[in-house]
Amino acid sequence: MNSSTEKGVIGFIGLGVMGKSMARNLMKAGYRLHVHNRTKNKADELLQEGAVWHDSAESLARQADVTITMVEYPRDVEQIVLGQNGILAAAKEGSLLIDMTTSSPALAERIYEACLKRGVRALDAPVSGGDIGARDGKLSIMVGGDEDAFTSALPVFQAMGSNIVYQGKAGAGQHTKMCNQIAIAGNMMGVTEALAYAERSGLDPTVVLQSIETGAAGSWSLSNLGPRIIAGNYAPGFYVKHMIKDLGIALQSAEAMGLEAHGLSLARSLYERLAETGEAESGTQALIKLYRQDQ
Repeated sequence: MNSSTEKGVIGFIGLGVMGKSMARNLMKAGYRLHVHNRTKNKADELLQEGAVWHDSAESLARQADVTITMVEYPRDVEQIVLGQNGILAAAKEGSLLIDMTTSSPALAERIYEACLKRGVRALDAPVSGGDIGARDGKLSIMVGGDEDAFTSALPVFQAMGSNIVYQGKAGAGQHTKMCNQIAIAGNMMGVTEALAYAERSGLDPTVVLQSIETGAAGSWSLSNLGPRIIAGNYAPGFYVKHMIKDLGIALQSAEAMGLEAHGLSLARSLYERLAETGEAESGTQALIKLYRQDQ
């Protein structure tokens, strides 16, 4: 955003576990927030805090200097952005579209090209950090698109994240998020398997964490989700169903590049098994339940 719109209108679509906190942090930073969500009641708190409601993405886009999407699936992004009554049909010339959904790199490229034809700038900027990072404004944000658009959007990103990196051309942000999800999925298999081993061997998992989380085995997932697992807290910082979606995108992209991703394939199969047991709406740390079922 340029200086004249630095604290202008931001339209935010998608008020889920992370989106609501991200939108709130934009309001805290002084932006005028307009919101739309599939179910309006998820916007109630933000409306009470001063956000403006829109019944459609199209209506919101007409008012916004920057429109941010943070929805569930690539098909949702495609419909909301490129659909007949979507964002691009109504976006102001010179405005900026930022898709922060974890989505397909190929779709990010399509959106960029479509926006270019309409005189709208576009960035793909998926995030990592879960519900905690979103709440605290400390998300890692991975950005693809034109560098000048990234530079102008930096104040917006800084309201939501603390590790903001320009990765390159359109689609680069989504490719980087795939790298992130591959690493997380492999790590979560290690975290849950380690804690399952601790339980099965008769150790106190909390005491085990004291030894291993500060050494070479340490990770964000071990320190933040390990205690949730021990406490039996499977509330979603990130849904199992969304992990399955992300790993599917990563596998499709890897196959297109000729990369055989062994750990990625295993992780997706495990999460699919977990979802089949009724855990699709649980947090990814619920993966340990597969091990406990073996008892």
